[in-house]
Amino acid sequence: MAEGSRVIIGIDAGTSVIKAVAFETGGRQLAVASARNNYSMADDGAATQSLAQTWQDCLTALRGLGEKVPDLARRTAAIAVTGQGDGTWLVGAGNAPVGDAWLWLDARAASTVRTLAAGPLNRARFEATGTGLNTCQQGTQLAHMDRHAPELIGRAEVALHCKDWLYLNLTGIRATDPSEASFTFGNFRNRRYDDTVIEALGLCHRRSLLPEIIDGTETTHPLTAAAAEASGLLAGTPVCLGYVDMVMTALGAGVRSGGENAACSTIGSTGVHMRAKAVADVQLNAEGTGYVIALPIPGIVTQVQTNMSATINIDWVLQLAADLISEGGRPTSLSDLIPRIDDWFGASTPGSVLYHPYISEAGERGPFVNADARAGFIGLSTRHRFADLVRAVVEGLGLATRDCYAAMGDMPGELRLTGGAARSAALRSVLSASVNAPLCVSEREEAGAAGVAMMAAVAIGAYRSMDDCIAEWVTPLLGRPEPPDPEQANRIDHLYGAYRQARSGLVPVWDALAGR
Repeated sequence: MAEGSRVIIGIDAGTSVIKAVAFETGGRQLAVASARNNYSMADDGAATQSLAQTWQDCLTALRGLGEKVPDLARRTAAIAVTGQGDGTWLVGAGNAPVGDAWLWLDARAASTVRTLAAGPLNRARFEATGTGLNTCQQGTQLAHMDRHAPELIGRAEVALHCKDWLYLNLTGIRATDPSEASFTFGNFRNRRYDDTVIEALGLCHRRSLLPEIIDGTETTHPLTAAAAEASGLLAGTPVCLGYVDMVMTALGAGVRSGGENAACSTIGSTGVHMRAKAVADVQLNAEGTGYVIALPIPGIVTQVQTNMSATINIDWVLQLAADLISEGGRPTSLSDLIPRIDDWFGASTPGSVLYHPYISEAGERGPFVNADARAGFIGLSTRHRFADLVRAVVEGLGLATRDCYAAMGDMPGELRLTGGAARSAALRSVLSASVNAPLCVSEREEAGAAGVAMMAAVAIGAYRSMDDCIAEWVTPLLGRPEPPDPEQANRIDHLYGAYRQARSGLVPVWDALAGR
């Protein structure tokens, strides 16, 4: 079979959508098929998802891809899977689900997080994992289950993540990858489980739930006959277990290129800010927040800070306008107003209103953790209009981005950007000014699926190393650098001092509003 006709399928199982994407082995994207995810939210903070339905949705996406790519089964050289991070997907006897999965959105473990964070081993846990405690993580969720739902965890034989569950269904193998294993239960320096971390979480007696760790660039397992029949693919096709979706997206979007480490931000519903670093260059902050997540490159990790709310702040302010316009007799939707963001930004007064983008009901998790943090405007006067609010919200996202990178050390020398918000010239200019560095937008449409497909390409020997693969899959798709505007950078630099001072000063206000 000609090299150009061989296909790698990248599966990216996100929170809202599962995508199956076909790539030629040289990196060209051929087709995408998807299925919507469904999850449930409850008043007690629960956010759950059916394991069985998630597997069926994955099969729907794979079969849909087969309808778009001629002779897909015969052409497929490998399948690779990544997915939403954190969360707890319990599996019991016969590889059957033990209830629904607890997603990363689940907030029920908040009380356990507070208890564990005050424990004597918490700093040692942080020094090993590089990761701050929060309700998203499997470690804190398992600890909470152990205390409050022992009958649930008692039926489990293994605790998986979303991508691990799909890998189990594809191959029959219970496993996880080095990235999620080390930032939750291990040490990012050696990518193995760590006894002190497991003790700090109070889970020594549950250690048998932790699956084998495998690296998908080195180890694959064959597609089972049952999974092949269900998906329309061929039994025996190599399957690669990818790293968590955050680093797969960063890898596909250019967090490393030309053998050099870089920075990458994904501005979606949340803001994910990542810097590729050698292990020795990682700087852990005193606050104990963020993540250190391994890349599928020896000795290289990503240091990560994630702010809970990014574009949902923009959605909120635009929805206010849509509601008011609709009440005036002109039905207007959020999507109608998104194209106007740059116009409103251009019509506003620069830097006269400050906005903290903590609009999520879950508060903030990066670079500080406070479930009671809330959004707010500072500096309003009678001369301000709606356009000024839009600017403040956009600049608030830039200031939050700067806050996250500041917690990881110096500002990056160049920022790569991915996510739908990259289409906004206003947001790009603010982000570039916020870190005072050139910004490049990746033209890769499905960066997460591409990142995990790159792992499979290395695993099957299409490339000698990940850096060789990056040279063909990533570097040619990086756009021309957009330099920061010096005047805007100076203004953002001035605003940032006020931004930090105000967010510190608002803590007692947030406490009072939460009834503490």
